[in-house]
Amino acid sequence: MRRLVLASASPRRLELLKQIGIVPDAVTQADIDETPLKGETPRALALRLARAKAEAIGAGAAHVLGADTVVAVGRRILPKAETEDEAKACLTLLSGRTHRVYTAVALRRAGSATATRVSTTRVVFKPLSQREIEAYIASGEWKGKAGGYAVQGRAARFVVSMIGSYSNVVGLPLYETANLLEGAA
Repeated sequence: MRRLVLASASPRRLELLKQIGIVPDAVTQADIDETPLKGETPRALALRLARAKAEAIGAGAAHVLGADTVVAVGRRILPKAETEDEAKACLTLLSGRTHRVYTAVALRRAGSATATRVSTTRVVFKPLSQREIEAYIASGEWKGKAGGYAVQGRAARFVVSMIGSYSNVVGLPLYETANLLEGAA
């Protein structure tokens, strides 16, 4: 396969790729505006941002892999929490509810069109007490995470059930990613 550039600074995505035996030749963060468009669905947002990340990196003859994860309750898109208040609002909304996690993966193939895949996972959270929310906020694990939580960390104890891909909720659906990369080989 040609050189591969991962258009993400996420250590979770890099670790997930390594888990399936893929080590990118380079890792670089795409600088794009991640603001949802008016009326944009969570799935469409994830797809647009993954494609934009893959296409924003000028990698010449290399393939570029971009991904984006969106957490939503219905059509309501939750932020990538940057403040304690945002994280607390996300966790309060998710408490005792079902939400969906959409991760889109885009592979800009050298000399070819960009191919995309979207994975959707349904996640059910237990009702969270104020004490649990405060303890999670104090952990700092929520910083920069879609929906204000990291399922691979302490928030795993909040998950009652999950239908779909676990790696999708972490930030990179491995089945879809592997298929895209195999198709480009």
